[in-house]
Amino acid sequence: MPKFDVSKRDLERLVGREFTVEEWEDLFLYAKCELDDVWEENGEIYFKADSKDTNRPDLWSAEGIARQIRWALGFQRGLPEYEVEKSDVTVYVDERLKDIRPYGVYAIVEGLSLDEEALKQMINLQEKVALTFGRRRREVAIGIFDFDKVKPPIYYRAGEKTEKFVPLGFEEELTLEEILEKHEKGKEYGHLIKDKPYYPLLVDSEGKVLSMPPIINSETTGRVTTETRNVFVDVTGWDLNKVMLALNVVVTALAERGGKIRSVKVVYPDFEIETPDLTPKSFEVELDYVRKLAGLELSDGEIRDLLERMMYEVKLEDGKAKLLYPAFRDDIMHARDVLEDVLIAYGYNEIEPEEPKLAVQGRGDKFVEFEDAVRELMVGFGLQEVMTFNLTNREAQYEKMNLQYGRDYFNNPPAELVEIENPISPKWSALRNWLLPSLLDFLSQNTHEEYPQRLFEVGKATLIDEDRETKTVSESKLAVVLAQPRVTFTDAKEILDSVMRHLGFEYELEEVEHPSFIPGRVGTVIVNGQTIGVIGEIHPAVLEKWGIEMPVAGFELFLRPLYTEPYL
Repeated sequence: MPKFDVSKRDLERLVGREFTVEEWEDLFLYAKCELDDVWEENGEIYFKADSKDTNRPDLWSAEGIARQIRWALGFQRGLPEYEVEKSDVTVYVDERLKDIRPYGVYAIVEGLSLDEEALKQMINLQEKVALTFGRRRREVAIGIFDFDKVKPPIYYRAGEKTEKFVPLGFEEELTLEEILEKHEKGKEYGHLIKDKPYYPLLVDSEGKVLSMPPIINSETTGRVTTETRNVFVDVTGWDLNKVMLALNVVVTALAERGGKIRSVKVVYPDFEIETPDLTPKSFEVELDYVRKLAGLELSDGEIRDLLERMMYEVKLEDGKAKLLYPAFRDDIMHARDVLEDVLIAYGYNEIEPEEPKLAVQGRGDKFVEFEDAVRELMVGFGLQEVMTFNLTNREAQYEKMNLQYGRDYFNNPPAELVEIENPISPKWSALRNWLLPSLLDFLSQNTHEEYPQRLFEVGKATLIDEDRETKTVSESKLAVVLAQPRVTFTDAKEILDSVMRHLGFEYELEEVEHPSFIPGRVGTVIVNGQTIGVIGEIHPAVLEKWGIEMPVAGFELFLRPLYTEPYL
């Protein structure tokens, strides 16, 4: 979750009222943040804000927090309004960037009066949005420039790798290729464009380079100081909706500092747009739905009041609230998102807890008890239990296991993963569909520990099921790995025999070819004619990819086909 520093004095200047540090602890909750730390520096108090919502980049700066608090406290109500005046500035987008970094959107903000704190917040917001929302600049990268040093029209074009400019923080010119090799940001983000035939460049009508998205700004125009009054904002990426949202977040934050927003015409090879677009977005929610899920007896007027304090324009009609909300938000996807805003405005601490009145008694789920019994059984066999993350990535589940994505390996693993559309990190971009890669990952991180290492996990694998409403199903599985010198298929089979005997099942093994295992030492586990798992010795190529030098054998089973009552 994004964390950032804010000055107490700067926040209070933006809110328009002073508060005690204790009061600020509660106020941060309105902006979905927690006060993580407080310290004093040069006679000024600073806060460490810890944002708890990765879908609200508008709250990742002092401007956004202060705006949210002004509304929540009722200092302002309804929909925030930002006037956008047209400028005569045009940006032309090069068709050759289509497969390199296709979209750029732009705006001008004039009349700023920036002090050191305002500069810090501008840089912080720029970096946090690009890092978290923009997936480390892959999806969104932001540049802010001294507009008085720019001569329109501006061109977002494909640059030759031999072209030169002075990157931010340097004194000498470097070629675009040299920037990727020598500049700190080039080394960090160069992989995003290094293999492309051209590198993106933003230049003005005089050929002066503004930036090399998504790597670095120019020293000439990209250094904004307290003397800067007018800025040009540039956002580039792969998804037009995402870069538009990021632009809206940045320009409205600068408008909170007194800036006047002016739009820019962006000319693409096949269409034109004016940016930013701050047209409010709409949503509709049933008032009874809000009351029911909130568990509060709220009148229609009270719901309207709470929503207006969360920056909604509200029209009540036929038992519904027809809403308009700001263009810098993109997190309203369900009525529950609106309900959350109602509860934040109401105050979670103001809700009186009630003991539920139930006509039945609760009891443990029988299958969960079965899973616990299996765990006890495995501990009895001398294995150590581990618990690993359900989140993983395609590389771990397939590439490191010598597998081809899209091919079904006897459902161990299935052909495809359930992948996350907008993951925070590529490392956590999918839900695992088998457990053995997780156990090998665990072994790879514990090669310094003594052997043998005999591990098991009872955990969930998420599979695609088009017949279900959610299109997925979560299956319980048992996975075992044995890492020790001279471990064999027989060692894993001895444990499998004991498991099946204690659960009261007979099984068969059928030899198969599975790239994760050594040929001739792998088989599927069949119970009542159904394939429920796989067992074998892990292939040396797989062990090498995981950095494991010790031989490993193991197996993995679906537990649901082995569940009966009574069990064990």
